[in-house]
Amino acid sequence: MPKYLLLVIVGLGLTASAAYLLVAKPVAAAQTGQSSAVFDSDGKLELPTGFRKWVFVGAPLTPNGLNDGKANFPEYHHVYIEGKNLDAYLKTGEFPEGTVIVKELTRVLDPTFPDGSRKEPSGRGYFNGRYNGIDLTVKDSKRFANTNGWGFFTFGHHPMPYDKTAAEKPVTECAGCHIANVAATDMTWVQFYPLLRDKPGY
Repeated sequence: MPKYLLLVIVGLGLTASAAYLLVAKPVAAAQTGQSSAVFDSDGKLELPTGFRKWVFVGAPLTPNGLNDGKANFPEYHHVYIEGKNLDAYLKTGEFPEGTVIVKELTRVLDPTFPDGSRKEPSGRGYFNGRYNGIDLTVKDSKRFANTNGWGFFTFGHHPMPYDKTAAEKPVTECAGCHIANVAATDMTWVQFYPLLRDKPGY
């Protein structure tokens, strides 16, 4: 009798283990693929929290002082990407669905020369000033099928606090430029960021 009882217990244990694996694995996969993009009932994107903890990939600058005072983006562009999505890009050359790329703007620090630069102990140059806005892109091929799978959002070009939600920007304001210039590189200006361009790894 004890022998048969032992066999029953072992059988039940194996059944429970198999059931756990069948249920647990899909849940884990779903969590790994979860996007940081959250849309409200009106279809507006909520500003993600904690993005400054993501991987910082670079900060291009096109100051007014070098563009006759009329630069389209006179601030530094601090670009952040979640590590899991960056890892996927480094392996495949494409960002996975749900990828969020944050571009936080900072003004140049108190210019003292006509070209917008200033002098510091390290030399004359450009330095980060105040935060001045956020632009953001989301990869969702179904939601943004008309703009090569990416949606573009702006949470204000002004000092903090930023707008809490944002509607998708018209094609003429953001997506059109990306489609015309960087459609071949997953709608992203990878040439400005060594980590994306050269893929050296961490």
